[in-house]
Amino acid sequence: MSLRIEPKEMAEVLIKVRKMALAQDMSIKLGKSLLMSGDLYPSDIVPVLAPNKYGNMALFPMSWGFSHKATPKLIANCRVETADTKVMWRDSWYRRRCVIPASWYYEWGYPVYENDNHSLIEHQNNKKVKFAIQNESSDITYIAGLYRYEEHGSMKVPMFAILTREAAGTVRDIHDRMPLILDKENVKKWVRPNGDPSAIVEKALSNMVFEKAVEYPRFPPETITA
Repeated sequence: MSLRIEPKEMAEVLIKVRKMALAQDMSIKLGKSLLMSGDLYPSDIVPVLAPNKYGNMALFPMSWGFSHKATPKLIANCRVETADTKVMWRDSWYRRRCVIPASWYYEWGYPVYENDNHSLIEHQNNKKVKFAIQNESSDITYIAGLYRYEEHGSMKVPMFAILTREAAGTVRDIHDRMPLILDKENVKKWVRPNGDPSAIVEKALSNMVFEKAVEYPRFPPETITA
């Protein structure tokens, strides 16, 4: 899975986050760009909604992916079914929840045909296709996540992971998992530290629209403006 943030749709957010001292420090410490738009991948710095010290929703830069001593790869996703029990996720599930606003997300799946009567084996004989998937009723797709702070050198860096669930609706035609996607009304409830995450999960959106993804070039940061 990867994310897409369209600069024009989220210009105000991008401008605000790029100016933050935390974002500047993270960029230097992690050696990562503050582009934060276009196609985004694990290890990138991303604009994220999370509670501030007063418990109110605010905007922060965060790095995508939890680290773990058992693997050199970042752990970018967390299954919602086990988030409240697994040691890596449990504390964040109850105390540190966040939302990643994106234009859409990408997933690889098998081609979908109109009036499809292809068997699963026939689908699997085809080459996978990259799909762009988004909330059907909004320009912004609000993706639920968890976050924590990790020591990187002398700095505590906020890191997030995306919650995934069993695919629902039309997404089931192309993949067996999908992000946990919230409607705008539940974003603040999810982020609130004393909220009930299990209750909000029950209200997750399932109606998505998708199309074959367009491959965009990844321009150097200095050529991009919000």
